[in-house]
Amino acid sequence: MSDPDGDERLDSAQAGVPKPQEAAADTSEQTFRASHAARTRSAASRAAAISHYIEQHSSAEKHEGGATEKEISWKAAHAARVAAQAVAVLSESSPAPAADSRCARNASASAAQAAQMGQLYDGSSELSVAAYRAALKASQAAAEAAAAGGSGENETLNARADAAEVEAVAAAERAGWMLPGQDVPQASTGMRSPDLMSMMHL
Repeated sequence: MSDPDGDERLDSAQAGVPKPQEAAADTSEQTFRASHAARTRSAASRAAAISHYIEQHSSAEKHEGGATEKEISWKAAHAARVAAQAVAVLSESSPAPAADSRCARNASASAAQAAQMGQLYDGSSELSVAAYRAALKASQAAAEAAAAGGSGENETLNARADAAEVEAVAAAERAGWMLPGQDVPQASTGMRSPDLMSMMHL
């Protein structure tokens, strides 16, 4: 004869155990979120490193397009600040692959802007041009990963974005903008108003 109380306890325990499909979905979501978070922080580090590089080596010279080092430095610092804001939003927002992918997209776009300033600062040297192109490619890949279905859960596009970010870091290192494993403090996020968050689609 079965024990009604025992059957109830067994049913209750089983109800709390995720089904294989649910467990797989949770693992997949965590994998995507980890990928987006890593790319967000990596892109923000690239932007901060480029801004730091320009600031440390600046004088008062004119560069391509008539831009002064002060202008280049300001734009690079602004890009680093926006990338840092994406990291801050990522850490403050509710867990969601779609939102996380947008943070990665915004940080990567800002890092590409910083790389453009790095290219201008270096007078479009061969390595700086290659680094900017790699940063642009990483930004485009991150945007595609964030846009795919609006969920940020496309395996192929996320893998492509991850690979593009790794190459962008390597290219920045070859250009001398950052050192392997360099720990550059991220820029201050400044004020993050609702208008700014809306512009960033966060």
